[in-house]
Amino acid sequence: MLSVDDDEAARRAARAVIAAAPGFTSVGEVASGEEAIEAVIELDPDLAIVDVEMPGLDGYETCQRLVAARPRTIVILLSDGAPVSAPAAEAAGAATHTPKAELTPSALQGLWRECRQG
Repeated sequence: MLSVDDDEAARRAARAVIAAAPGFTSVGEVASGEEAIEAVIELDPDLAIVDVEMPGLDGYETCQRLVAARPRTIVILLSDGAPVSAPAAEAAGAATHTPKAELTPSALQGLWRECRQG
């Protein structure tokens, strides 16, 4: 699993969620959309969680590029402030989206199951 967020505290929180979720392993963390594209090509993660609000490439554009680079990588968009636009998330190729505050180990497992089923 790859975590993409420009905020170190958010990456730390995601790291803790991933570590506490049985069956999940972090393959990397990056702080920008540009780094995410390189990382997804190099690391080939099954799943990427991507912050929507980042400088440079925002989460929607990052998601679109990640899906184009590695279509088998499932992308979940995360938001901290403004809610994720469902139509924009779908257009970008995100499997789903959720507020960061709701990302718990059990929620991550549930989202993963939902994304893989369809």
